[in-house]
Amino acid sequence: MPVSNKPRSESKPSPFVVALTGGIASGKTAVSNRFADLGICVVDTDILARDVVEVGSEGLRGVISLFGETVLREDGTLDRAALRDRVFADPAQRRSLERLLHPLIRDRGQQQVSEADSAYVLYVIPLLLESGSKGQFDRVLVVDIPAELQLQRLMKRSDLSVDQATAMINAQAERDARLAIADDIIINDGSLLQLADKVDLLHQRYLQLAAKKAEIPLIP
Repeated sequence: MPVSNKPRSESKPSPFVVALTGGIASGKTAVSNRFADLGICVVDTDILARDVVEVGSEGLRGVISLFGETVLREDGTLDRAALRDRVFADPAQRRSLERLLHPLIRDRGQQQVSEADSAYVLYVIPLLLESGSKGQFDRVLVVDIPAELQLQRLMKRSDLSVDQATAMINAQAERDARLAIADDIIINDGSLLQLADKVDLLHQRYLQLAAKKAEIPLIP
């Protein structure tokens, strides 16, 4: 868990951790990149998900066990597009994949949070709602985007048909459910400059909240 509720006796306090989530193609990467530009440590579960299935890893061996070698490229690396097609076509297989990889991703994320040296940590977790881990974070930031714009961006970004993009969007939590768990919301319907301005405002707020948390005495 990125944020522990247990008393801590060591000198280093638990960091202030903001969970960043949002629907696919909503602009989470653009938002997290801006926080990184501001000097904030970003833990991105999408990157961790690639790391845990590197050649020779426990994760990749597990994927092969579940789906066979048809999800591998000729060089032995994971064919993410082939795997994506398999799991989005079969919810049961998607859940099996999540049960395999999520603990591996969580463990790596915990390590990166503990090693962070910025004022607070941004933890990018697209499946926050689905994982039921909202309570593990100090704050939840949701990047939201109008449905039609989301569909257009996903089709363009991943070269997908309308049906493929719609299926990927529908496989995630409903938009209203994500918004319901948000402490903060960024509406990403404008330019990158406008998006950066919104992030900058939240950054100042998070600096204040992190400083306030750091003032809380540790339990001996």
